[in-house]
Amino acid sequence: MSEKTTATEQAVAHDTVEAAIRAQLAKAFGGIRGVIEAAVPTAVFTLMWVTTQELHRSLLISASTAVVLLLARLVQRSTPQYVINSLIGIGIGWFFASRTGEAKDVYLPGILYNAAYSVAMLVSIVARWPVVGFLIGSVTGDPTAWRNDPAVVRLCSRLTWLLMIPCVVRVAVQAPVYLIGGNGAVAQLGILKIVMGWPLQIAALGAMVWVLTRGRTPVRPASS
Repeated sequence: MSEKTTATEQAVAHDTVEAAIRAQLAKAFGGIRGVIEAAVPTAVFTLMWVTTQELHRSLLISASTAVVLLLARLVQRSTPQYVINSLIGIGIGWFFASRTGEAKDVYLPGILYNAAYSVAMLVSIVARWPVVGFLIGSVTGDPTAWRNDPAVVRLCSRLTWLLMIPCVVRVAVQAPVYLIGGNGAVAQLGILKIVMGWPLQIAALGAMVWVLTRGRTPVRPASS
């Protein structure tokens, strides 16, 4: 089956833009298990650091926890995407912290990522290429055709604003704690990362779903 045929079948399965985006968002968020898998390694690192004050041991145990979660996914033959994302985050944080010897730098990549993502989404909205629009493109088989419909562009812009807000809030709260608190703020940063991680993302998803329930914009599959 060709890629284009698969995209067309997905478009038929979702007869409105709103339904298509809801389906794609559900996949992206990974459900309750994905939420837990994202939070557990951070919680383990934070607890180990507060208990032992040993950076490398805390990183090793956190990474080992993520590997165990990954192996569980592989044994069950379910998608390992969310655990892999967490493991990559730990690896990048480990690199930063190992270079400086500062435990707080484990959280720096996350702050930088959210800042960069906020800027990228803002630029996409201003340029009228809102990133949520590409979710529609993944369904219709044409990554850019959605831009021909001003109503769809407006909808995707609103949704991109909602997707961006959690990133902005994380940077606004976590960056000052990181800059001012030093290694004494590791516990606070760990708690903030967990509390402002999936809970904020789920709140954004809820707002996006609410917006999506208000409209019925027809999906226009890419022409053969």
